[in-house]
Formats: sequence, structure tokens, C-alpha cells
Amino acid sequence: MRIGLLTEGGYPYVSGDASPWCDRLVRGLAQHEFDVYALSRSERQEDEGRLPLPPQVRHVRTAPLWAAEDDGFVYGRRARRRFAECYGELAAVLCAGAATEGDGASAQPVGSSATVADRFANALYGLAELARDEGGLVGALRSETAVRALERACRAPGALHTAHEARVPDLLAVAAHLEHALRPLSLDWYEDDGLGSVDLCHAASGGAAALPGLLARHFTGVPLLVTEYGVRLRTHYLTTTDSPPAVRSLIAAFHGRLAAEIYRQAAYITPGNAHARRWQERCGADRAKLRTVYPGMDAGPFAEVGESPERAAPDTLVWVGGIEPAKDLVSLLHAFGEIHKDQPGTRLRIVGSPTGPEGAAYLSQCRALAAQLFPDEADGPHEVGDNPVSFEEIGGPETPTLADAYASGAVIVLSSVVEGFPISLVEAMFSGRATVSTDVGAVVEVIGGTGLVVPPRNPRALAEACVALLRDPERRERLGAAARARALELFTVEQNVAAFHGIYLEIVSRCPARHAVLDDTGAPLPFAVPAEAHVPGRWTAAASRMVARGGPGWAAGPPVRATRVPAAEAAR
Repeated sequence: MRIGLLTEGGYPYVSGDASPWCDRLVRGLAQHEFDVYALSRSERQEDEGRLPLPPQVRHVRTAPLWAAEDDGFVYGRRARRRFAECYGELAAVLCAGAATEGDGASAQPVGSSATVADRFANALYGLAELARDEGGLVGALRSETAVRALERACRAPGALHTAHEARVPDLLAVAAHLEHALRPLSLDWYEDDGLGSVDLCHAASGGAAALPGLLARHFTGVPLLVTEYGVRLRTHYLTTTDSPPAVRSLIAAFHGRLAAEIYRQAAYITPGNAHARRWQERCGADRAKLRTVYPGMDAGPFAEVGESPERAAPDTLVWVGGIEPAKDLVSLLHAFGEIHKDQPGTRLRIVGSPTGPEGAAYLSQCRALAAQLFPDEADGPHEVGDNPVSFEEIGGPETPTLADAYASGAVIVLSSVVEGFPISLVEAMFSGRATVSTDVGAVVEVIGGTGLVVPPRNPRALAEACVALLRDPERRERLGAAARARALELFTVEQNVAAFHGIYLEIVSRCPARHAVLDDTGAPLPFAVPAEAHVPGRWTAAASRMVARGGPGWAAGPPVRATRVPAAEAAR
């Protein structure tokens, strides 16, 4: 099987959100071929380089999302009219409404119906066809025509109140965002030598990564599989809080409509947890298409720690992760103040690096708070004090590896107020450690009954749960063993790869063959590409008479002709 893997800001680059998961998936499915189509987020990401790729990755095509040069092509009158109609229809749909009502798969945008979804799809595919015919859309999306079409839609009767309030700076901001989001429409990935030649498109996330798969399905009928470990629409809501109301409303409308169209056209959707699944259902995903597949993580580095629970220091709490405000280390430090009063010998190790400039500022704030809550007190006038809170990074002398960080703690703490799939929690479970976590994201689903869960932003509850485990070593050991067994059953690479392999075969078996096999006369051979052609085996040798790749070797020869035999001879 040949799979087009679609990524945005990740694989095959060294840095990226889903890069490790994609690498493990590709290496685990060595019996298939992969063509990687990657959208990069920044010039720095491209300069950092790529991961070493396995031999099953046949082709890699990349395109930047962070920059798009104007093609300089001037549309003719007919092309300008097509663009104005399609872009105007897109803008009208966005201004018609963005909020949704209902529950689950029946959720629909307020004041709209399936007709509005069709209007959005027709406008989107109309722009894609125009880009294919004319060689690109960059200049048109940046033109005054686009801004004026957006302004007319905002001022039209029946438009959203927030859209009516949009001013010129707001319109320019929305037009710029749409130009950025629609850049994949101008790529040359959708021909027969690109995504048209694959058996299946697998988008590693929603949004920009899934848009090329959506267009490949529109142009060539390639089935689409969408995997979302973090719903992009939710991410948009969390990251655009500083924008004016008109900008937030229109951009949210676009991403909501795009997500709904992606979910509608996808053969299957694989959320990484029930939290993401609820978001997808709320955005219009059909429950019949949903298959929950937990992220696959490598348990090997934590095997020795998980099998040696005696390595844990009985009076040490450990927090591991990227330092940023969403992790709420301030509440953790206040909770540790209560813990330290009850258990004076307890220590807290915060292991991690800041995430960006905001994370660096937050780390400085946490260091200052720790110095204020726990001033160094020496035992004598000539001795140095010891603060019970330490801030460390992986690779230092005390924590050379991630496994060493988990090994040093009797209890692993997660204090986040916003969380998707808690990777650090799964790593702690692989390490056989008892955990105390806040009830956010997919934490309860991941931890099951193998750890303690408390409300977020509640230092007192966090302190009480930690003290309960510090006082009861037998309970810690039981919870740690149960957590390790649960993680090995649900969250390993092997489980993840096996699940996707089955989904790939299921999608291909349900989709019609798109590759014709011809006989000596040039006529197509019926049933020449059966479902077993996609299963590895001796029958999958390449055939010379195929119009496109795919199909067993025995099906490429001349067809078997019927022979008439006289009745008397047949009787003998």
C-alpha cells in the first residue's frame, strides 16, 4: 500500500508536535510505502534539519506555510470573475454564523443547515480549481478584491453582529489570515504524480495538514484518514483571545466550517482520546467514522525504572514537563508549602525547560516564588542553606535522562490547568510510579483508577492527595504497578501501529480501485486489483501492464478466453 502522510510543522523535521509519533508509525509499518507531504511552520524549523528517514519513505515534498511568494500572474477577466464569486461566497458563509448548537454528531451551526455546508464546500473547491487552472491564488487572496468581498459580506443584511462591527484593520487581519490558511490550495501536489498516485492520504492533524488530503479527495478520489491528538479548532480558541471580536468570530467561523468539511469527507477520524473525540463530535463529526487510537509511546527507556520501584526516594515529589503558564506551577508551589509543613523532609524536583519567551518569564516567576516560600535556612552560621525546591533540566548531572527523573520520585505530580493527552503522565505510568494529577483534558481517561485526581487550581486538594500517598508506601506501590500494567496495555507503539495498520486495510477495502490494469489490447481487466493486492505477499510483484501502480502480478497477463467445446467431446 502507498500512503501519503500529510503533516504540518512536524515530521520529517527534527522539531515539531507530532514528529516522534509519525516517525514511530512509519518505521513500524515497514511493509508499506510512504510519501511524505510536509508543511513547515518557520524558516528556523527548516534550518534545524530533518530526521533520518527509513527506506519505506519513497518521496518527501515540502512547502512553507510561513512564506508565500506572489506568483506575479495577472488573472484575466474570466478568472477574476471566478475568484470574486468564489471568495465572495466563502466570505458570505463565514459572516452567516459561527456558533453551533445541538450535541454530538447532530450539532449544526446556528441558523444554518446542510445547504450552508455545501456552500462553503463549493466555494472552497471553486478556489482550489481556480488555483489549479491559473497556477496559484497568492496574489488574488492578497488583492483589494478579496478585502472588498469580505467587507460586502460583513455589511450584508443578516450577517453576524460582530461582523457588522468589523473595521478596516479587522478586515485586513481576517483577509491576511485566510490567505495564510488557504496557501495549500496553490500547491502542485494534486496531480497524478503526486497525491493522485497514493492509495490513502493520512493527515497527522486537522486544519492545514488535512487540507491537501481534502483536495486530493476532491480531485482524484483518494480516501482520507484524519488523526487528531489535539483538535486544531480548540487550539485556535485558546490562542486567539487577544484579537478583536470581529476577527475572532470570522476566523473561528472559517476554522469551524473547514473542520466540519474535513470530518464530512474523511473516511475515518482517529482521535487520540475521548476528550478530543467529544470536540470532534461537537464540530459535526459522524460517530460512525470515529475510531479512538491512543498515541503510541516507547516504553523501552522506562523499563528498568518500572521494574525497580525501590529506586524511588520515599520523600520526593517530581514534576516533569515543558514550563509554561498552562502547567500552573504556581499552584504546585503553594501546595508544596502545605506538604512541607506536614512532611518537613519532603523535596520537590521540577524537571523541565521553558517553552518559548513566555515560558522563560514564567520560570523566573516560579523561582522567585519558591525562594519566597522556602527561604534557605542553614543549621549553623558557617553552613549553606538548602531549599527543598529544585529546578532542573534533562541532561544535567542529577537528571541525565528522562527515566532518571521519574526514578527519583515517590510520587509524580501533574498540576496543569489545560492539557490534551498528558504525555508526562504516561511516562510516569511506564515507570511504575504513583501519580497525583489535576482533572483536565484526557487525564482521567489515561489514568483510569491507577492514580489520584484532584480539581485544577486547588492547591489544598493537591497537597492532601500528595500527603496521603507519601504516608502510605504500600498504596504507592500498588498504584504504581497498576499504572504500569495499564500503560503497557493501552499506550505502546505496538498497539498504535497495529491499530493504524488495520484501519488502513479497512479503508482501502471499502474504496473502489482507482488504478486500471490493461490487457494486450488496451482494454481494462475487471477485478484486476482485488483487496488482497494491498496485503504484503508473493502476489504483490510489480506488473508491467498497469496504467498506475498497484495490483497483483498474476492479474497483469492476457485475459483468460472462454473456449467452446463440442457437447459430445465434453461428455467423453
